[in-house]
Amino acid sequence: QVQLVESGGGLVQPGGSLRLSCAASGRIFNILVMGWYRQAPGKQRELVATILSGGARNYADSVKGRFTISRDNTKDTVYLQMDNLTPADTAVYYCYAHGPYAYWGQGTQVTVSS
Repeated sequence: QVQLVESGGGLVQPGGSLRLSCAASGRIFNILVMGWYRQAPGKQRELVATILSGGARNYADSVKGRFTISRDNTKDTVYLQMDNLTPADTAVYYCYAHGPYAYWGQGTQVTVSS
């Protein structure tokens, strides 16, 4: 089993920044990929960004150039730096890990509003 605990969500004005953190614990040695998904009200959960154990990154087109995913293997933590936020980024953000099963965090709310 792998446990994922997110932190860092909140309310921010358009154009602002937030950094999300996701700390992993448990049987983490099998984790191959970690990342972030989000789900806005009335919409399906969608991929935001992923990072492989080797460091390769993948981003949704809607966040390229604004969001940066990173991973600190010494802390078993993955981060999502979100810059130039817009109201369209408002959603619950979920941390995700895979290896060999899929694991999800409890979610953290991000609200972008003036």
